Amino acid sequence: MVWEEALVEIISKRDGPRREDVAARRVIEKNQGTIRRMMDHLTGGPLGRRPQRPAPPEPEGLIVHTGRAGSASGPVEPYVRVSANGRVVVADLATNRQLHFLGELRGPRRQQRFVLATEANGFFARIDDELGALLADLDGATIAGEVSEDDLVAVIGERLGLGPSGATEPATDR
Repeated sequence: MVWEEALVEIISKRDGPRREDVAARRVIEKNQGTIRRMMDHLTGGPLGRRPQRPAPPEPEGLIVHTGRAGSASGPVEPYVRVSANGRVVVADLATNRQLHFLGELRGPRRQQRFVLATEANGFFARIDDELGALLADLDGATIAGEVSEDDLVAVIGERLGLGPSGATEPATDR
């Protein structure tokens, strides 16, 4: 048996750029003016000098509305409310801002129970200690039959010492 030597050609990386890269670079350099005009047209001017934003209007004689809620202008009138998603909160009557998160109503619609916002019940935003002490025995209270959400809101409002303004406000947003 005669072993023939196989010729193996080793292809290694050439020195310098490939022919295709040289051709692409040449086309880009040749058309640099056209490319820059198109770039300036698409970006709204040369990249080095972008147009400055106009200065905000001066408030002299103008009413400037930033879209943010303003600060409360009058005294805070708290009331208890049950929102559409079952959150029980103390809110301000004038601004409707939430003042305290008390807990939520959980369970099926016909037999919901009030769950106080405590760490033991799995809440991250916990109720204040003094409010929790006033409402501790309501934790787990069932709202079914003759007891309604309005009754729960009235009991919570009474325990927290909220005035009659909370009683005239609708108790639920549902």
